[in-house]
Amino acid sequence: MAISNDTLKAALAELEVLPAERLEAVYQSANDRGEPLADFLVERNIITDENLGRLIADIYRIPYINLRNEAIPDDVLRLVPVEMVKRSGVMPFRRLDDGAAVAVAVNDPGNLEAIAAVRKKLKGKEVRLHYATRADIELAAARYRKDIKSVFQAIIAEIDRKLAEKPDLSPEDALKELPIVQIVDTLLLYAYQAGASDMHIEPREKEALVRFRIDGLMHDIVRYPKYMHDLVVTRLKIMGRLRTDEHFAAQDGKIRTVLEGETVDIRINIVPIIEGEKVVMRLLTERGKHFYLESIGLSDADVEKTVRAMKKPFGMILSTGPTGSGKTTTLYAMMKILNTPEVNITTIEDPIEYDIGGVSQIQVNPKTGITFAAGLRAIVRQNPDIIMVGEIRDEETAGIAVNSAMTGHLVLSTLHTNNAATTLPRLLDMKIEPFLIASSINLIMAQRLVRRICPKCRKSGTMTMSEAKTAGVSDDLARRLFGKKKSLTVYAGAKCELCRHTGYIGRVGIFELIEMTEPIRKLIMSRANADEIEREAIRQGMTTMLEDGVQKVLNGLTTVEELLRTMHD
Repeated sequence: MAISNDTLKAALAELEVLPAERLEAVYQSANDRGEPLADFLVERNIITDENLGRLIADIYRIPYINLRNEAIPDDVLRLVPVEMVKRSGVMPFRRLDDGAAVAVAVNDPGNLEAIAAVRKKLKGKEVRLHYATRADIELAAARYRKDIKSVFQAIIAEIDRKLAEKPDLSPEDALKELPIVQIVDTLLLYAYQAGASDMHIEPREKEALVRFRIDGLMHDIVRYPKYMHDLVVTRLKIMGRLRTDEHFAAQDGKIRTVLEGETVDIRINIVPIIEGEKVVMRLLTERGKHFYLESIGLSDADVEKTVRAMKKPFGMILSTGPTGSGKTTTLYAMMKILNTPEVNITTIEDPIEYDIGGVSQIQVNPKTGITFAAGLRAIVRQNPDIIMVGEIRDEETAGIAVNSAMTGHLVLSTLHTNNAATTLPRLLDMKIEPFLIASSINLIMAQRLVRRICPKCRKSGTMTMSEAKTAGVSDDLARRLFGKKKSLTVYAGAKCELCRHTGYIGRVGIFELIEMTEPIRKLIMSRANADEIEREAIRQGMTTMLEDGVQKVLNGLTTVEELLRTMHD
């Protein structure tokens, strides 16, 4: 088993890493949630991953290895299958003594069974254990990613070979002799390994293009001949339990598959376009379940505001922003804290992105009459303590949600607005009376997502004021970035194999939060505009999204260019 919470707590206490009271509080919180203390500390940014790794390595009396800075040769990566690495947390990373020994990173030195299995796989080579954090091993395992282009080139070469042998054989017939299942499975596996949130398959005049959305941006991945497209689509329709004989109407379905040992839910949508049927798939993986308030990018002060609002027995918390800005993930992070045996939590969602144990989740289904408004009405009669509404889209849903927040329920929901302050006039447009808005809302969170700099290839540099202006930085942003300095230290990814030569891996949120205070209530009651509300919130200490983004640039989490791109969007 991994290092016990008691053992780690004793080591932290002996070294006085944390004040005694705070250590006891986080220890109790980790135990109450049934989480390893090590994960609890890192995921909430209480201790850095590397510092904790060095501490645990000392406890086990083995060397610490930072795999993010380790160039692992391909032949070493192939010594152990990726499935074994992900399952056991044991990974070879370097040959030693002319190949007679292998340095192996392990996340749990107490897992003797897994270590023995790797020793057997290495066929008698001496194994020298090093401690590495779970996050480092997961990042390193991403290097096992297959080259999808070479896979498809091999398949197309096989088709060409068959055509050369049998000139009268049509490409369609040639393809039927090949495992179409392998083609689709390769696409899904590569999308999963690349961390794609969406996969698009777009038919063109002479070919089909596969594109992945990774960290919010689209990337062209591979092209294949047009004659393969219909069979690829048919295979996906079968997996999604859709009609294979329907080619002129939109269809929606759901695929559940296992990729590298993880069950992945995939929402599939197929629509007819001029060149054929276009497929868009959304991959919903377990990765999204592991977010916490601290890990999604909220500052300590904003975490305090959020927890304060969540502790109130009734009222509404709204997460706002455009599509794809991480609003639902933020609500799930809150529900992880709120989800205790003492409360009844019910949600109405479209779609249900992640299953949460202990929470009653309802899927919107207009065909059976379950809309957001109808589902919310039914939920209120189910005696819930906490209600999560996936999105407030119309006046009816807004009215029921506000009334629920006024009658003893804590309501979490999302709304499409550009910033926190415009949420209040938006509710007025939905015919919600000012006094109801003022008395029902506890907190408004507006957010965007910026890409994180790749931790493996992150490099520091300097930026002058003139360079910033050339890059498109406005006078206001330059003032916030530089202050009175003539230059500042900035960071960027050098573009390595791990980050697919983009310089970024993953995303982090930038936020602004408005707490409902008496001055803001008065402004709402007087139907003040968004600018007046924002000015008052700033006067009370609100950090705007731009300021939060600036701080993340200065802390080396993201780049100036990424902040500009996101805020311009």
